[in-house]
Amino acid sequence: MRGLVADKIFSVSELNNYVKGLLESDFALSGVYVKGELSNYKTYPSGHHYFSMKDTGGALKCVMFKSNASKLRFKPADGLSVVAYGRVAVYPRDGAYQLYVNEIAPDGVGDLYVAFEQLKEKLLKEGLFDPSHKKALPKYPKTIAVVTSPAGAAVRDIIRVLGSRWPLAKVIIVPVRVQGAEAPQEISGAITYANVHSVAELIITGRGGGSLEDLWAFNDESVARAIFSSKIPVISAVGHEPDVTIADFVADVRAATPSNAAELAVPDINDTRYALGAAEARVRQAIGRELSSKRQRLNDLSEKRVLQSPRHYVDDKRLSLDYFQDRLASAMERQISANRERYGRLAAALDAMSPLKVLGRGYAIVRKEDGALVKTSKDVKSGDRLTVRLKKDEINCTVE
Repeated sequence: MRGLVADKIFSVSELNNYVKGLLESDFALSGVYVKGELSNYKTYPSGHHYFSMKDTGGALKCVMFKSNASKLRFKPADGLSVVAYGRVAVYPRDGAYQLYVNEIAPDGVGDLYVAFEQLKEKLLKEGLFDPSHKKALPKYPKTIAVVTSPAGAAVRDIIRVLGSRWPLAKVIIVPVRVQGAEAPQEISGAITYANVHSVAELIITGRGGGSLEDLWAFNDESVARAIFSSKIPVISAVGHEPDVTIADFVADVRAATPSNAAELAVPDINDTRYALGAAEARVRQAIGRELSSKRQRLNDLSEKRVLQSPRHYVDDKRLSLDYFQDRLASAMERQISANRERYGRLAAALDAMSPLKVLGRGYAIVRKEDGALVKTSKDVKSGDRLTVRLKKDEINCTVE
């Protein structure tokens, strides 16, 4: 190291700590915003997040400790363009400087919007928005559970509309917070409670309008899964017409406003009365037509001769019976005569073909012992025993 002149020789650790002190004393680097693309993003079991930010000209190592990472409202991923805020410092062990990130947000859009889109895409792929899972609302619900803040305008609107449209329904308020860190857990717990204890036939959950931050409880994954798992049909009534939340996609029915949810939940009692009145009128008309038809039928029957004079009817039937009896007797006579004639013809033909007639003219029938007919002399041999059938008797003989 000839020619080298130095007032102090640093160890590696000393130099790293010296540079660390220089960077930490620089006010500009104690709170800096950095824009870049996320790369090699990893979450360790400790809860700390390690990643790099890069652009076309370079890369920067970054770390985000668990306490800050737990506040993230979206899921960082490789390739996402972000703006990070933190301080630049040196990690003495490695001798490399890095950005210690306190906050991170997507570049160009809010972190809540990105979190909303990420959860929406995730649940869409899992099928939680599939129309095949939607349950039909009961037509005339007897009990309705309203999961919302008991102090908000939304619950008053819902109660007012339900009371005017269908006062027969019992309304149960399940009070929850609809804003703040505790709200998602309370909302999902209330929906689960309503299902476990079967407190209602229909659930309405929601709140009045507000900013994306105000409505964020209804974009929580636990609320979405509680609505999806509910065996009781759920109407989502969050905000006003332009407001859309994850709960709206998962619910069986989405209402534009809390008042609209009440309108969708129950029929209008006046419409029902009108429908019942119209049905009653139709039934009365149908019964009137049926009675008129039966009355006419009765009049027609009362004019028939059989009812006016039953004895005449019996006399007519007696004449008919005698007539058919005569016809039947005549038919039987003709059938018997025809059968007798046919019998005579068959008997004469049978007699003419009888072998006994032939035997009567001096002919005979010769059979062997086994009953076989003897037709020529070749059918027998000397010593065979034969039976000769004559007209009135038989002759047993032997061939010599």
